[in-house]
Amino acid sequence: MSDQKYVKGGSYILGPSDPKQVFTPEDFSEEHVMIQDTARKFVDGEVTPVRDEIDKINYDISQDLMAKAGELGLLGIEVEEDFGGIDLDKVTSTIVSEELGRAGSFCVTMGAHSGIATLPIVYYGTKEQKEKYLPLLSSGEWVGAYALTEPGSGSDALAAKTKAVLSDDKKHYVINGSKIFITNGGFAKCFIVFAKIDGEQFSAFIVERSFEGLSVGEEEKKLGIKGSSTTVVNLDNVKVPVENLLGEPGIGAKIALNILNIGRFKLGAGALGAAKDVVDKAVKYTSEREQFGKTINKFGMIQEKLAKMATRTFAAESMVYRTVGLIQSLVDTIDKSAEDAKRQILKSIEEYSIECSIVKVYGSEMIDFVSDEGLQCFGGYGFSQEYPMERAYRDSRINRIFEGTNEINRMLIPGMLLKKGLKGELDVLAAVNAVQKEITEFPSLAEETGEILEQEKRLLMNAKKAVVLASGAGVQRFGAKLQKEQELLGMVADCMIEVYALESVILRTLKLVEAKGEEKAARYIDIAKLCAMEAAFTIDAKLKEAAASVLEGDELKIILSAFKRFMKFVPINAKTLRRNLAAHLIEQGRYNL
Repeated sequence: MSDQKYVKGGSYILGPSDPKQVFTPEDFSEEHVMIQDTARKFVDGEVTPVRDEIDKINYDISQDLMAKAGELGLLGIEVEEDFGGIDLDKVTSTIVSEELGRAGSFCVTMGAHSGIATLPIVYYGTKEQKEKYLPLLSSGEWVGAYALTEPGSGSDALAAKTKAVLSDDKKHYVINGSKIFITNGGFAKCFIVFAKIDGEQFSAFIVERSFEGLSVGEEEKKLGIKGSSTTVVNLDNVKVPVENLLGEPGIGAKIALNILNIGRFKLGAGALGAAKDVVDKAVKYTSEREQFGKTINKFGMIQEKLAKMATRTFAAESMVYRTVGLIQSLVDTIDKSAEDAKRQILKSIEEYSIECSIVKVYGSEMIDFVSDEGLQCFGGYGFSQEYPMERAYRDSRINRIFEGTNEINRMLIPGMLLKKGLKGELDVLAAVNAVQKEITEFPSLAEETGEILEQEKRLLMNAKKAVVLASGAGVQRFGAKLQKEQELLGMVADCMIEVYALESVILRTLKLVEAKGEEKAARYIDIAKLCAMEAAFTIDAKLKEAAASVLEGDELKIILSAFKRFMKFVPINAKTLRRNLAAHLIEQGRYNL
């Protein structure tokens, strides 16, 4: 990735992107493939055989698996070697997150531990904190948890009431409060706890389970991810040494948000792994189940389901690795020996907070779609606990709530874009003015040239213009009050997500065409066409609804006329393309595009 140029976060919506600057799974190094194989064998050999026992919330089994994951280095991918980790790149950690997506409830246990429970110490801990806690967490000897949510504060984390007061001798912070929905709460030894110092300065602390006054409630009875521990954590006059304050007083929000950016992105990677697993099982089952004298994979509607599942999974895969490639390209410019190297890495991740939220929303809704269609492929057996789809279906639902609800993330996506524009980080105003000028001049349409994905690339560029136009109309109408127009922000976010998904697929496809030639890349070209068709219908509908909520009269007619021109798309023979894609999946016996 050293050849990649720095691309500003969110800039994809304002102009063209270069296929050469996109990282894809086809770019994995030998080391990446080796780690992928290690993680896959761990899931298949150690986790899958005991999934039923894990789902009974068996702490001993989960703890044993964590220790085994630690021995393999899977818990310390992003931890420095000096503190017990192996300190590999962001692509490697993403690959591990993807493979863990096939681990069911244990994915949540391990993901929370190695992500939101460990990374706050990695990025904000002092040398002494790192020396004390990271070796224990990296080895799996200790399991970690992240305690942010409270009964009265969910999406509004800063409304937390947990309070920390400095003791008279100034040696401890005394913390009182209650946290809910704490993953790994039942057996974690180390908690990242957020509290307000003197009820004002929102801060983060490392709190050990052994500290007097910390107690854990009963396990929550959940719809899905039943094997992951989820409890209340109560703090009753818990004395936490002052040296266990993470960072500085008052930077808890920064810690929480930066770690959530990582969590959102990794959730998308985990959803990708889960989706591939569901596709594999659906392909296998439909190739064995017979009705009316033939296997059900011979029926058109089943083939359509398999193809749609694979198409959206491919799009998510393209988005996940494109995004981590962007992050890594910026991380590669940082001098790791610099005193503030960790903070610079966090800034690199924060730069792509828009993309992280997009990956989270798309990935979580993609796995819901895939698991739903997967269950349908199994028919009545899909509803039975004796078959794998019942668990996959239930487990998928939490992803739209984890790491900030999809509604919160939908508001953040356009909100962060406009914020970057106001700060001068992106020239959003120039893009809006350019599109507004274009719709008044109506330049003649370019002639067809017959190049690969011509219609799809034109749709992509025009969709970007249409989204920018709609965003500009919203700003002009509501100004600073736009943040209160949640429905409008949601519609714009949906369009931005569809554009990022489509562009990620097109760029990956063009890169594959360049490497393999058009004939060998034909299947990927078909997938790009299918993605474009679905994106065209979705974006067109959302933009019209958005425009009608902002404008009326002649202004509405003008912008709708522009949308009609921008979103022109000649329908493709999707049925044949999907049948061809399904035939390939059936031949391969799994998701292997």
